[in-house]
Amino acid sequence: MDLLVALPRGLSRHVVRFIQVGSSVYAAKEVVDHLALHEYRLLQDLKKLHTPAVEPVGIITERFAKDGSPLDPILITQHLQFSLPYRALFSSGVRQETVYRLVDAMVVLLARLHLIGFKWGDVSLSNILFRRDAGDFAAYLVDAETGELHQQLSDGQREQDLLIARTNLYGDFLDLREGDMLNEQLDPLQIVDTIDARYQELWNELTGIEVFPGNELNRIESRVRRLNALGFDVAELDIQTNANSSTIRIQPKVVEPGHHSRRLLRLTGLDVEENQARRLLNDLDTYRARTGQQQVDEAVVAHEWLTQIFEPVIAAVPAELRGKREPAQIFHEVLDYRWYQSQREYREVPIVEAACGYVHDVLGSLPDEAMSSEAIMPVEHRQLVNPFDPSQGYVDEGEEPPHDPWEDGVEEDVEQPHPFLDIDALRAKAAAT
Repeated sequence: MDLLVALPRGLSRHVVRFIQVGSSVYAAKEVVDHLALHEYRLLQDLKKLHTPAVEPVGIITERFAKDGSPLDPILITQHLQFSLPYRALFSSGVRQETVYRLVDAMVVLLARLHLIGFKWGDVSLSNILFRRDAGDFAAYLVDAETGELHQQLSDGQREQDLLIARTNLYGDFLDLREGDMLNEQLDPLQIVDTIDARYQELWNELTGIEVFPGNELNRIESRVRRLNALGFDVAELDIQTNANSSTIRIQPKVVEPGHHSRRLLRLTGLDVEENQARRLLNDLDTYRARTGQQQVDEAVVAHEWLTQIFEPVIAAVPAELRGKREPAQIFHEVLDYRWYQSQREYREVPIVEAACGYVHDVLGSLPDEAMSSEAIMPVEHRQLVNPFDPSQGYVDEGEEPPHDPWEDGVEEDVEQPHPFLDIDALRAKAAAT
C-alpha cells in the first residue's frame, strides 16, 4: 500500500491503481489473461508506429491472494506526464469553446488510428487522456483491449468505430450534464453530430480524391499545404493524368502526422506536441526575421533561438512551479502573456520580463498537472474513500477543485467552429496563397 498514489482517472470497468516507484509513476490495470497479453502487444505495436497512446511496461501474471485464490494479471503502463482524464478537466468547469477543442483532439486521434489500420472498438472519453497543446489539446489512447490492427481499414470498419463513438460519447456527455459538469447551453446530441461531421471532413482531406484541369498544377501544392496546416506530412501522392493531360487526379497515399513537431525536433531537439511545435516554430521564424538572418542556415539560427530565447524563459520559472505545465506549454503561454502585456503598456515587452510577469501573475495560481509532492501522496498517510481505488481521493477531502484562471474571462461562442479543423478556411487560405 505504501507504493499506491491517488491520481485522477476516468471511469473504468477494471480496477486501476497508480503506483510510484522512485520518480516514476505507473498505472496498473487488472484484466483477464488473454486481454492483458492482447492489449500489451497492441500498445507495443502502436508505440512502434509512433501513435499517441500510453506506453506499455509489462504484465504481471500468476498472482494469488493471501488465501491462495488466483488473481487476474496486471497490465503495467507508464503514466503519461501532464495528462488529464476528461473528468479532471470538466470538474472545475470548462467553456463551450474548450469542449470543442477536446472534440477536435478526439477527431484527430481517431483519424490517426484509422490511417494506420487500427480499429479501436471502444471509443469513449474514459479511454482517452488529454494533454495541453498550445491553445488546443492532444488526445492519447489509454485502453486498447478491444482494438484490432489491420493493414488497412474498410469503410465499414471505420463506420462501426464511428457508431460506437457516437453511442459512447453521447452517454459520456449526458452523464456530464446530469452531474452539472457540462455547460447547459451544450446539447450532447449536437456535440456527437459535430464529432461525426468533423471526422468526415478530416478523413476526406487526408484521403480524398481530387480531380482538376491539367493547367492548375498549383492545386497539388495547395492540397499539400492544407495537410501541413492540419499537422500532417504527405509522404507519397498518387498522381494520374488522362491521355491528353487535360485533367489530373491526385490522392494522398501515405500521410504522416507530426509535420511541425518533426521539424522542431530536427532543428532544436525539443520533442513537443504538434500545436506547441507550430507555435515555437512561428516564434523561431519571427526571431530569424527580426535579427536579419534569413540567409543564415536555419539550424544555426535555431540553436541561437534555443539558447537566447527559449531556455532563458524556462529558466525564469522557479523549480517549485515547473510541475504546473510542460516547458513548451509554458513558453506558449508566456508568448500570449507577452502580447497582452505589450498591448497594455504600448511597448514591446522583452521575453524574459514577460516570463517573470507570467510566473508572478498566472503560473503560481494554476493547478499542478505533473507529479509533484502535492499531487502524489502515499496512500498510507490518509484514509481513502475506497482503498481499492485511490483515484477516488481521501475521506477528509473537502476543498474546492483547483481553479484554472485560463478558463475565466473569455466570451463564449458556440457557433464559431474551431479553426484547427475548419477545412473550408484552410482551402480558402491555400487558394489565396
